[in-house]
Amino acid sequence: MKNIKFLIIFSLLALMGHSQQFKPVEDYMRLDAGPGDPLYTTYAAAMSRSRLYGDKAYKMDYYSCCMPVNYSSDHAGKLYCLWKIDQVVIGKMSEYFSKPIVEFSFPDMVVMEYEPFRGIHVKETFFVYSSTIVLIDMEIRNTDRVPHEISVYPVFEADNDSLEVVRFDTVHKAYIGKRYESPYRLISSLKTEYGYPTRVRDLFVTYPAPYTFGAYYGDLSSFYNVIKTDFYTDKRTDSLNSRESGFCRFFALNLKKKLIPGQTTVFRVLRGCQGQDEDAAALMQEMDAMKTAILRPFYDDNLILYSGIPRLNFPSKDDKIVYIGAFNLVRGCMYPPSGKTSYNSYSFSRNPLWGWGHGHQVLHESLSMLAYVYLDPLSAEGSQRVYMEQQREDGLIAYRHGPRGLQDYPHRGMSTTSAPFFSWINWEVYKVSKDRKFLEDAYASGCKYVDWLIRNRDTDHDSTFEWGPYGIIENVRDWYNAVFQVSAERYLDVDKEDISDELECLDLSLMMIKEERSLQNMAGALGKKTEALHWKNQADAVALRVNERMWDDSTGFYYSVNKKDYSWYFMTRDLRRQEIIGFLALWADVATKDRAERLVETLTDTNRFWRRYGVPTLSALDPWYSPYVDYCCKWNGPVWLLWDYMVYEGLRDYGYTEKAHELALKMLNAAIIQLKKNHNYWESYSPDNEVLNSPSNYIWDSILARLLIEEYRQVPK
Repeated sequence: MKNIKFLIIFSLLALMGHSQQFKPVEDYMRLDAGPGDPLYTTYAAAMSRSRLYGDKAYKMDYYSCCMPVNYSSDHAGKLYCLWKIDQVVIGKMSEYFSKPIVEFSFPDMVVMEYEPFRGIHVKETFFVYSSTIVLIDMEIRNTDRVPHEISVYPVFEADNDSLEVVRFDTVHKAYIGKRYESPYRLISSLKTEYGYPTRVRDLFVTYPAPYTFGAYYGDLSSFYNVIKTDFYTDKRTDSLNSRESGFCRFFALNLKKKLIPGQTTVFRVLRGCQGQDEDAAALMQEMDAMKTAILRPFYDDNLILYSGIPRLNFPSKDDKIVYIGAFNLVRGCMYPPSGKTSYNSYSFSRNPLWGWGHGHQVLHESLSMLAYVYLDPLSAEGSQRVYMEQQREDGLIAYRHGPRGLQDYPHRGMSTTSAPFFSWINWEVYKVSKDRKFLEDAYASGCKYVDWLIRNRDTDHDSTFEWGPYGIIENVRDWYNAVFQVSAERYLDVDKEDISDELECLDLSLMMIKEERSLQNMAGALGKKTEALHWKNQADAVALRVNERMWDDSTGFYYSVNKKDYSWYFMTRDLRRQEIIGFLALWADVATKDRAERLVETLTDTNRFWRRYGVPTLSALDPWYSPYVDYCCKWNGPVWLLWDYMVYEGLRDYGYTEKAHELALKMLNAAIIQLKKNHNYWESYSPDNEVLNSPSNYIWDSILARLLIEEYRQVPK
């Protein structure tokens, strides 16, 4: 027994010594974020312990007064603990003696401190160990001068009334339940044929073993009456109902410990979740191992992960919290290699879990790699290699790629691609990673892809480009697009509604120029001078045609034109609708100096684009303009941070550094206000107000980390 104690003490001392080398990283990562700070609070398992299907990520609520600290998984239930100190029940955060303060927040782990009762200090660690196991670790210390009887009631609450008790396992002291988990989602539902389980099993256990257990209907207030009981009744008991069958709303367990002054105890709560066709014994065995697992190595893994990010000098605490949160967002979307890809890939969102957002990689979502490369260069390269690995022989990079393989959504006999940001992303990744082998492979793949685009998206061979026949998804601007969409409310079918394959499209032409300039840079870095000159000439030729055909001097703006005659009209429609796309002429280095000045005049007009929370997708003077984010995918006003980032980059490239800084502040303010309110990132933001109804926790908002690096990194002179 003494030898075992010695080994434990030795191991802990070794861990403490090992952790000292991470002290500078730990100090930098410390946030001390209160409920009103702009903290992103969604957590998912580390990439190595994640899986695509049956994956549970969680949102932490440490700010709602009417609840205890809680952790919810989309359509998959909620975890929280009620407190009883002596005989005083503390059931919600409004009653806590001191509110939670988050010290550290990582992609899979959060560490906080709070006091539910005067003299009872809690250090709580929430850790998403894997796609199937999550735990809450509570280190409870009596800092008072008198003893206290501590009673904690961990609760697993289901979202609906389908939770059924299978049994209480007397060997493992665990509740085992089953329920139905609906694949229905508001935006797009999950496809069960892909492997999303709907019949699930839940395991709920504590360490040490619970004093008592129970299963109940009702809500928090009714459970309060259960654990409080009537002081004067002769039937008073502190036991739960020990229910072992039937339907319920939640499971509850009970942990107890009397703490004398200065004494500390540790309680741990674990929840496991899997499909009912999976091995319950194996999951229970894994949970048993996590009951006593030391969490410090997992914590140190996060410090190692973040040790390479630029350590910026921020003007405010808000900026730092957003910076860390943006990295947490993108890392939390990553999955390990599986299925038809041998490289790590991402989904748009892991919590909430919705069909389109839990599909596969798309090039415009991959703009998040511009930020992610600073956190994990090898993983960012791996995500880009998914495209290379699955690229078709003829050069096509399809609309989506990932574990289910190439998905090209053919329409009218033609494959669908996406907005071609491929080589630009690869070049920016290489500039950080300095991986020459990646550059070589990315250049070869990028050349094939651009050649495919030239053959298939310039069908009239006139050096400007048209989207494919399924342009309504290919051009990434699929709802309320004032130029490509025929009707204001999109009531026609796809082929009648979308005209992007019948125009010479400004956006695609500018993207092609950026791709060719990126290939020029890549060829130059690889010593391929002849090829670099070829791509320069290609880009210059397209830029010449854009300036000849797509600039309207009377309005001082760039527009798409009719494919047949290069006019500003398609039938009776005037194509001169001022969209954010016009400013990408700065990003693609197309505009002349005088045209850039006119673009910036329009950009900074507060009646058009220079709005409170960024640059809207459509001029506020356009009759289709709407500042409301009431659904996903809208392009008639909402602010999309990654497109605003391209405008920001264009401003910097043309020397408008002060205006770029002003735009950065607008973008950050849009995100900070939402993070303070609801602790989510969002697919898009309103340019003028603060209420949003769109998909949350979208991967591409991680571009804010890149924005902050550009703004505040100290560049050596």
